[in-house]
Amino acid sequence: MRAIAHQIDRFTALAGWLAAWIILPLIMSMLWEVVSRYVFTRPTIWAYEAAYIQMGALFVLGIAYVTQTDGHVRVDLAYANFRPRVQAIVNLLGNLLVAPLVLWLCFGLFDYLYDAWESGERSGESLWNPYVWPARLAFWLGFVLLAAQTVSELLKNLSTLVSGQADEGAA
Repeated sequence: MRAIAHQIDRFTALAGWLAAWIILPLIMSMLWEVVSRYVFTRPTIWAYEAAYIQMGALFVLGIAYVTQTDGHVRVDLAYANFRPRVQAIVNLLGNLLVAPLVLWLCFGLFDYLYDAWESGERSGESLWNPYVWPARLAFWLGFVLLAAQTVSELLKNLSTLVSGQADEGAA
C-alpha cells in the first residue's frame, strides 16, 4: 500500500511543481498588459482571458499537491492531540466523503472537455475569443490528479490503521 501511495505522491509532487511554473506566463502577460495599457495606451485583447485561464489552471492543478502536503486549512482543536490511528480514522472518513464527489467531477469535467473539443467552443469573453478546451483540460487534469491523490491518502491512512504509525508527510 505504501509503495503505491509513494508513487502517486511522487507524480503529484511533480505535477504540482510543473503547475507552479504557470505563474511565470501569468506574470509576463499581466506585465505586458500593464505596459501596453499605461505606457502605450493600447490595451491587449487577450490579457484578461489569459490571466483567468492561467490562474484557474494554476489553482486547480495545485489542489492535489496541496492535499498531499496537508496544506489545506483544518481546525486542529482536537485533531492535533489525537494518536496517529485516530487521525487516520478522521482522515479516512474525510477522504471517503470526498472520493465520490471527486470521481463525479472527473467524469463530468471530461464530458465538459469533450463537448468543448467537439464543438470548437470559444469563450466569447473578448475579441481574442480563444478555444475553451485547453482550460477545461486543465480543470479535468487537476481533478484527475486530486482523485489519484485521494487514493494515495486512503492507502496511507489504511496503512497507519494497520501499523499504528503514520507515514512521514501523511495527512
